[in-house]
Amino acid sequence: MPYRIAYHPEVRDDLARINTSMKKRLKTAIESRLMTAPENYGEPLRKTLKGYWKLRVEDYRIVYKIAGVELLVFGIIHRKTVYGEIPRRL
Repeated sequence: MPYRIAYHPEVRDDLARINTSMKKRLKTAIESRLMTAPENYGEPLRKTLKGYWKLRVEDYRIVYKIAGVELLVFGIIHRKTVYGEIPRRL
């Protein structure tokens, strides 16, 4: 059963900073992995982000939460800054 995806408003800003070829890889990862089996492909986060998941696509992390048949994507951010930026979006 495919999942529905909802994006945090700031994800649009995240995507504006990413080059075109990486956007294609991210889109493919979202469509092939997250929409089909997000708990199989992603990793659960720990400590202050417990209950959230991440999917690694090269140097970028897609941080999301599974809510029934809906995925709430909070950010698509470079690995260097993702864990500093994500907590303020929650």
